Amino acid sequence: MGKGEFNYKFLKMESMLMAFAFSLTKDEEAAQDLYQETAYKVFRYSNQFNPATNLKAWVMTIMKNTFINHYRRKKRQQVIFDNTGNDFLLNSAVTTTNQGEGRITMDEIQEAISELGDHLRIPFLMQYQGFQYEEIAEELAIPLGTVKSRIHFARKHLREQLKHRYQADSLSQII
Repeated sequence: MGKGEFNYKFLKMESMLMAFAFSLTKDEEAAQDLYQETAYKVFRYSNQFNPATNLKAWVMTIMKNTFINHYRRKKRQQVIFDNTGNDFLLNSAVTTTNQGEGRITMDEIQEAISELGDHLRIPFLMQYQGFQYEEIAEELAIPLGTVKSRIHFARKHLREQLKHRYQADSLSQII
């Protein structure tokens, strides 16, 4: 199947795909975003489509999996808000500051990440952004086991680097 025919068949499915996206998201804007991301993936991976199979089923599977991945990512990012009153803190005579938050800043973490080699940094950042291991393997065209080990080694390296950095910092404060 040529690119022109592939594009034509995909465009014929637009209204059906938008309806499917809306049935998944229940929101017009989210449905449009889901459609656009699906279209991006369909054309990006069009070379992996087997012309002997059903294009409609292939595209709808991509859309469904994209929706599920976004749902999982969103679920992990949910924050629980505490609406209870904290009036008791106003009358407290002694307050302490939490120095733990100030110790590791995002700038230092970003700097440590940037020091990683590309082979470790790219899979690590993709996983941090919410990509599944399988998606990373597909995107980078490397085996799944390689993705898992590179992310493991990136975490290990960052942990050691930050640990070393802050042990040296605490020693310099003592001296």
